[in-house]
Order: sequence, then structure tokens, then C-alpha cells
Amino acid sequence: MFKTYCFDLDGTLCSNESLDYNEAKPFVDRIAMVNKLYDDGHTILIETARGSVSGFNWRDITEAQLNNWGVKHHTLRVGVKLAADIYIDDKAIKDIDFFYNNIK
Repeated sequence: MFKTYCFDLDGTLCSNESLDYNEAKPFVDRIAMVNKLYDDGHTILIETARGSVSGFNWRDITEAQLNNWGVKHHTLRVGVKLAADIYIDDKAIKDIDFFYNNIK
């Protein structure tokens, strides 16, 4: 059974140590896992809060980054995810558990 996976971008698939998203560095091992899910037939959504506070449209830059990093995905949503420090979701899996503890 194919599933739809929704991944946060900054801090999950790339670094977020700088306020300048142009400086983000890809997490190659995590991207490889996302690409494997894509290749296996699952739907991959990338969602980011980039621009939701500043109002700056990061879409073109973000799409170019994903392409340069080789992130396979079906949908990119930019600036629609609200920026927050903590997310609570009944279907959430902590990024560390997903990528390093093999919880899928």
C-alpha cells in the first residue's frame, strides 16, 4: 500500500543554522531515504514555513535547492506552513526516529 509522506524542509532535510536559507546544506543521507520512498511509489510532499513570517517568496530558491540536491518529490508547499517552535500532530514522527531509528 502506497503512502503519502509530508516532510518538513529546514532542520529535517537540510540545515537551518542560518537565517539565510541560501546557506542551507542538504542532509544527503536523509534525502537518499526520501528518494527511496519516492522510487518505491510513495507520494512525497515537501512543506516549509519559509516566508510565512517575513512574507518573502522563497519558492523559486527552494525549488532550485531541491533540484540541485536531487530531492525527488511530487509537491512543494512554501510559506503556507505556519512557523512555530513545536508541532503536535497525531500522525507525527520525530525526524530523528524516522531517519535513524527506522520507524516508518
